[in-house]
Amino acid sequence: MVQPLLSARRLFLQSTSAAGALMAGLGRVTTAKPQAGAKVKSVILIFNCGAPSHIDLWDMKPEATDTVRGQFKPIATNVPGIQVSELMPRLAERTNKLAIVRSLHHTQSSHNSGMYYSIVGRPYRTDSTLINPSPTDYPCFGTLVGWLAQRDGYTGAVPPYVITPEPHCDSKVYITPGQFGGCLGSKYDPFVLNADPNAADFKVRNLRLNDELTKERLGERSKLLGELGTATRRVPSATAAEYDLQRSKATELVTSGDAARAFDLSKEPTAIRERYGRHTWGQSHLLARRLVEHGTKFVTTVNGPSITWDTHEDNFGRLKNRLVPPMEQAFAALLDDLSERGLLDTTLVVWMGDFGRTPTINKTAGRDHWPQCYTVVLAGGGIRGGQIIGASDKIGAHPTENPITPADLHATIFRLLGYDPHAISYHTSDGRPTLLSD
Repeated sequence: MVQPLLSARRLFLQSTSAAGALMAGLGRVTTAKPQAGAKVKSVILIFNCGAPSHIDLWDMKPEATDTVRGQFKPIATNVPGIQVSELMPRLAERTNKLAIVRSLHHTQSSHNSGMYYSIVGRPYRTDSTLINPSPTDYPCFGTLVGWLAQRDGYTGAVPPYVITPEPHCDSKVYITPGQFGGCLGSKYDPFVLNADPNAADFKVRNLRLNDELTKERLGERSKLLGELGTATRRVPSATAAEYDLQRSKATELVTSGDAARAFDLSKEPTAIRERYGRHTWGQSHLLARRLVEHGTKFVTTVNGPSITWDTHEDNFGRLKNRLVPPMEQAFAALLDDLSERGLLDTTLVVWMGDFGRTPTINKTAGRDHWPQCYTVVLAGGGIRGGQIIGASDKIGAHPTENPITPADLHATIFRLLGYDPHAISYHTSDGRPTLLSD
């Protein structure tokens, strides 16, 4: 028994030595810089809360039985050999710009944990919808892109990470973890619109001075507040320093006026607003385009509210009459607008949801949750369009070619932005260095 014990001890020492080297290496790569000349400057994430049916939109199975294939027929696209749903004729005409990834998969089937997995690239500690954000959360890729931008000296007038119109959530009671600063701190929270950009009286809160307050008066008040804070603060504090930083950023935001102009949709011609669609999703997509024009690094435009794509009942009626028409109009308009303005090559557009939906249609003409296989669509940003990546089986239940995880997708996005996902780390709430993507 002596030899196995010695082997075990040797193995332990070797493994802990390797772990120590890895931790030291992670500590060194935290400051790794982005690659010079990265083509992609911004990301627009179109997130469809509630999980759209991949089988009825992007990965149709016309040869399957009627209990699987559903009511919709595939149509040809402008790329020979690629078909999509008849519900999306506009996107069929733009498929040459799309990379359709049909082999995404993960393991969590509840809405909030599924959304977390999709945007964070890691499983949440429990597969549940009844969860909310916390300061210990791993950050999503939007948070990380904003963190990287600020780390590298971002000085834009608009926030580097914006969510419009509202955050991912389930019923607005349970907000998806991961989409805020999490373990990186509230400094890296996104700017959340929390307003309907299609409203007649749409105005973004806290981006303008009150009418009775001039820049000069605000400057005097800020100076006085700073003097009072310095005089009363006896001990240096990280929290106080962060507060000072946030106050300074807020003051700069409202006094410059540049951010307010970026969010001002009234500057857009009526024809452009109509092109996107006079609905919340359309105007959120238009706002995303304006924000990347002004330098925002990551915009999430949420096709909600809440889990509106959760089609357990009347899947086909809801897709046809309520969900797909505004989604498709806004997505197609965004692609065209970015292309016409010369922004599509430098902007990566990502279309995704929590997970997919069951191949088998249930007794209420709906489809249920299915994380085992679903579709994500990419466009712009150096992605070659007109291609299918991966494949699912005959009923869309499981990947059969090139299975891809959310972490794989995130690693691709970081690479396109010029960041090596395995050469940059951040620290979790317990101090562990963690790579951008696994």
